[in-house]
Amino acid sequence: MGGDLMKRFNVAQPSKPVMIAVILMVAILLGFLVDLIWTGFEKLAYPKKYSDYVELYAEKYDIPPHVLYAVIKTESGFDSAAVSHKGAVGLMQFMPDTFHWITDEMLFEHLEDGMRYDPETSVRYGAWLLSHLYTRYGDWSVALAAYNAGIGTVDGWLKDPAYADGEGGLKHIPYKETRNYIKKVTKAQATYDRLYGAPEAEVMDITT
Repeated sequence: MGGDLMKRFNVAQPSKPVMIAVILMVAILLGFLVDLIWTGFEKLAYPKKYSDYVELYAEKYDIPPHVLYAVIKTESGFDSAAVSHKGAVGLMQFMPDTFHWITDEMLFEHLEDGMRYDPETSVRYGAWLLSHLYTRYGDWSVALAAYNAGIGTVDGWLKDPAYADGEGGLKHIPYKETRNYIKKVTKAQATYDRLYGAPEAEVMDITT
């Protein structure tokens, strides 16, 4: 009966190629929509919070912004009130001794311990420290290892043939926590590059 109606009112049935084209277009639009929604969820998980501070101090201390975002994401999940079981606090998770080494001995600013919670202070000093470590080692993996395990510890590894690769890098890291830390930051940095733009720096993973 439906066919008779179409004939009676002279309604043309779409050709097979047209139907295929419509189906493909709908599929493409649905795929685009799903991808857009998924990207939105990913950006919620990898946000650019405190972007004013991150962009400012990344430029000031000449480090890639996505590296700084990745470290904050890994360290505190962008929670300025975060406190670790070891006593590290703030966005960049500063321990008291590291914080006062930077403020008192390196920058001569003598800030109070409570300033570790201040978002701008934490981002600024974290950016300074990452820049200092990268300048010292010339390798982001080693710099990240030092951010996590400490300069003295990493210097010791670099002097040990069991860990050093002989070219200023590390072929193995004995601390599981530090190995995992580098992997997390590297993954986060790559995710920021993918979600927000072209790669700004290469954070190489290392053989563990």
